[in-house]
Amino acid sequence: MSAGGKQPQPPQSPSPSSLFTLRGSLLTLALLTLASFTLVSLKSLRPSAAAAAPVKLSPSFDSSLKLSSDGAAAGGEDLSDIYHLPEVFRLNYAAMERDFRVFIYPDGDPNTFYQTPRKLTGKYASEGYFFQNIREGRFRTDDPDRAHLFFIPISCHKMRGKGTSYENMTVIVQNYVDSLIVKYPYWNRTLGADHFFVTCHDVGVRATEGVPLLIKNSIRVVCSPSYDVGFIPHKDVALPQILQPFALPAGGNDVENRTRLGFWAGHRNSKIRVILARVWENDTELDISNNRISRATGHLVYQKRFYRTKFCICPGGSQVNSARIADAIHYGCIPVILSNYYDLPFNDILDWRKFSVILKESEVYNLKQILKNISDAEFLQLHENLVKVQKHFQWNSPPVRYDAFHMVMYELWLRHHVIKY
Repeated sequence: MSAGGKQPQPPQSPSPSSLFTLRGSLLTLALLTLASFTLVSLKSLRPSAAAAAPVKLSPSFDSSLKLSSDGAAAGGEDLSDIYHLPEVFRLNYAAMERDFRVFIYPDGDPNTFYQTPRKLTGKYASEGYFFQNIREGRFRTDDPDRAHLFFIPISCHKMRGKGTSYENMTVIVQNYVDSLIVKYPYWNRTLGADHFFVTCHDVGVRATEGVPLLIKNSIRVVCSPSYDVGFIPHKDVALPQILQPFALPAGGNDVENRTRLGFWAGHRNSKIRVILARVWENDTELDISNNRISRATGHLVYQKRFYRTKFCICPGGSQVNSARIADAIHYGCIPVILSNYYDLPFNDILDWRKFSVILKESEVYNLKQILKNISDAEFLQLHENLVKVQKHFQWNSPPVRYDAFHMVMYELWLRHHVIKY
């Protein structure tokens, strides 16, 4: 009983009408949020970056990277045309160079499968270059508390080189990651979301199957980025497969020498390659061989054909990827991507339709007509843009700005921003 003689009233539950109003408000808010994300996504998919809104430069931005009136950076790099959002790329790239740090786990014997690359040549050279450059470059830190990401330095290429079976590779990767989890506190902070693993050998992806969290949470930097074998585009990174050293200098500004419409030669180790060879091997305008070109036919005959061709056909092999794409880019031949489910390297940075032709595998039957329908003006623009991206598909030691190593690091830098502790 209260002092005024009135009995206190029990708390009233919300009326049905007020609950309906609250639910309606929440539903409206959810719809508005969904619409906002959809609008942002649609804007990011526009083919031209010219309509992108200007980005306000922060006080710490490197002024030497500002664009000139023709879209080129003051340092001489052309950052227009071939990028989805050149302004955003330039700003984020400068921040990456300034701030990004990676901790490399020191565990593992370099004479077995850890720490150091097997070699810097061949079709798996990308893995070797990355291992070497991350250890010797500016992004490494020995202080894990300063690190944005943690590198798991185990090399599947070295395992294959020592004759390790696939089953044993899975066990080795699992035991190594388990040892890091027990010894260090960093994995458990995010269940591995701020850790990454690099492999260019196609079995390297399967070698992670013994560690489910490495597949689900960690960033896998791989040369076989196919949507239908567990690759997660917003989390994982497509590593370009680049066969270095290149046998001949880079092509470019040589369109008058490119008299052949299309070219492909290689093993028929996939369904699309079998169809490509069967349909077009006797064509007079498409130079299609149903096998590798023998060295007995002459010195560097295969590489020289890239110089004489407008469009180089790049069908998927045993995996969706092919070193032929990087070959075509280097030699100045427009790559024709003929592979389903392929998340192309640097696809969220580079606008591949500005310097390549991307086809579904089912379009192989109309291949010649599709290529012939590309006008001379369109071909010249594709070729000009192709020359601009060549620097992104070149490994160097030590690395240089905007090369393949820096582009992979930039992809990792973008992904570290979505990790929450």
